[in-house]
Amino acid sequence: QVQLVESGGGLVQAGGSLRLSCAASGSFFSINAMGWYRQAPGKQREQVAVITSSDYTKYADAVKGRFTISRENAKNTVYLQMNSLIPEDTAVYYCTLGSLSTWPYADDYWGQGTQVTVSS
Repeated sequence: QVQLVESGGGLVQAGGSLRLSCAASGSFFSINAMGWYRQAPGKQREQVAVITSSDYTKYADAVKGRFTISRENAKNTVYLQMNSLIPEDTAVYYCTLGSLSTWPYADDYWGQGTQVTVSS
């Protein structure tokens, strides 16, 4: 069984920064993709960013230039550095992990989510 545990969410003012972390444990392919999704109240869940185990990345247009996804394979951990946050970034953020066959969705497994709230 795979577990994904997110941390780092919270309340921040517009223009501020937050760094989310997600640690994966259990049994999974070492060659994989990990990603971040978000869901705001009343909106559909959307993918924010995704990264392969060889550091190939993809971003949603809404966060390009502001968010950076990275990972430490030795720690099975993925990060999302979020800068220049705006109120529209307010959402529950979910970490995901998937085999490369799920690229670019990386959605075989999901974390429980962490709340990010950006005040204006």
